Amino acid sequence: MPTTGSVALPRTRSRVLPWVAAWGAVFVCSWGGNQFSPLLLMYEERQHYSSVLVNVFLGVYVLGLAPALLVAGSLSDRHGRRPLLLVGIGTAVVGSGLLALGPFSPAFLAAGRLFSGATVGIAMAVGNSWVKELSQGRFDPRADSGSGARRASLAFTLGSASGALVAGVIAQWGPIPEVLPFLVHIAVALPFAIIVWRTPETNTAGGLPGPWWRQLRIPSAGHRRFTRVVLVAAPWIFGSVAIGYGYLPTQLAGATGTWGLVFATAATVIALGVSSAVQPIAKRVHSVTSARGLAVAVALMTVGIAVVALAIALQSVWIGLGANVVIGVGIGLALVSSLLEVQRIAGTRDLAGLTGVFYAAAYAGFLAPAVIAAVAGFVAVPVVLAVVVALGVVSWVAIAVSSGRHIPA
Repeated sequence: MPTTGSVALPRTRSRVLPWVAAWGAVFVCSWGGNQFSPLLLMYEERQHYSSVLVNVFLGVYVLGLAPALLVAGSLSDRHGRRPLLLVGIGTAVVGSGLLALGPFSPAFLAAGRLFSGATVGIAMAVGNSWVKELSQGRFDPRADSGSGARRASLAFTLGSASGALVAGVIAQWGPIPEVLPFLVHIAVALPFAIIVWRTPETNTAGGLPGPWWRQLRIPSAGHRRFTRVVLVAAPWIFGSVAIGYGYLPTQLAGATGTWGLVFATAATVIALGVSSAVQPIAKRVHSVTSARGLAVAVALMTVGIAVVALAIALQSVWIGLGANVVIGVGIGLALVSSLLEVQRIAGTRDLAGLTGVFYAAAYAGFLAPAVIAAVAGFVAVPVVLAVVVALGVVSWVAIAVSSGRHIPA
């Protein structure tokens, strides 16, 4: 016992909540996934790659992303969030290292994009679930039920915007633009290996019993609410942004001239910046009794793509930037509403797995520019974009029809 007159020293406590560490890991992984987007025009002009090839570079990382989304989430439901996210930090560093070797061969760019895709897949499936779990209970008693979804989607959009901004600024005005952006990302990502290692584990359930491959089965993926509402909206999220800030800058190269990289960077930052600004209020648009949030989001993203078509037809930079504002509002609402739906639908043992399925469907939209560029060789671009807009309207109708149905208890 302390003697009379002794002073009891208070126990020191960290002022940083654990969710911030997981949030930062998602942020830095998202940075790596999107730093390539504003550089498409640079590779097309300086390396003389075809429009189809540079859009293939944009979309090839889906080949790394989709398996990572589907496998990493389920494995983390069994083995824990920390080890899988440590792998994600590792693939982020490898991916940027390969991209930095891009001047030597396009094969390095393709391989780097593949690893970048795996990085984002792990971050989205595992990191988002970890942020959600660290935003509740004893880890963060003051958080509300929607804090996890809002924080996770904000980490993605802010990280993506930061990666695009840094890469675009360096590409336009900095030295060795085909190398330096990726070295900067490596320097930012490496410390998170230590940060993630020191973050508390939240998943101790062990996932589904039996052999490991049973963990890949995600029971809630067959839920009618998920298949008829969430999966219908998902591809439009990254399909719209890929068209807005991936495909559009290559179509306005004549109008932007030497400022093409600045426009590509501005379009990316505007879309993701607006998305980040909208997300804190997205919960007000979302509804627990309908799919109002996703219906509004799909309508906005469809309108945004229509404005992209108008910008291309008129060769207008300002209309193009306006299109990305509309798209940004749409993806902000869609990300938060989708994650809230996923968190309600998922069982206690397959949250990360279902999150992975959602993001796999969402990121399939990144293939849109490559498909449009390929088809545009035979069909006029306005006609192709008109078909895309028509498909958006069909998706909106499908969501509206199922809006109030199959709602989880």
